Amino acid sequence: MPQYLFQGSYTAAAWASLSRKPQNRTKVVQAVVKKLGGELEGFWLTLGEHDFVGLVRLPNPVNAAALSIAAMAGGAIASFKTTALMSVPDGLKAMGLAGRIGYQPPK
Repeated sequence: MPQYLFQGSYTAAAWASLSRKPQNRTKVVQAVVKKLGGELEGFWLTLGEHDFVGLVRLPNPVNAAALSIAAMAGGAIASFKTTALMSVPDGLKAMGLAGRIGYQPPK
């Protein structure tokens, strides 16, 4: 099953709510991912540009997009970014394929 990295940031209102009543959101995220036919491999709070990151396995890009849409639709997330991940062996196959197709850049 394909892996996806997601990164997001909470709204100021969500942080205010979490500050008043701290919550571990892992089980909530896990339930949503499970409904999409996937598996949550990890969920972390972060410092810096994003407030949280997660690693999931989902059946396909449509389900990955649904996770993003559902997260944003709730109103507590200010930004949500999904990155499709590729294994190193698959990346090597892609490099080899790219080398065989003979693309010529503009001159």
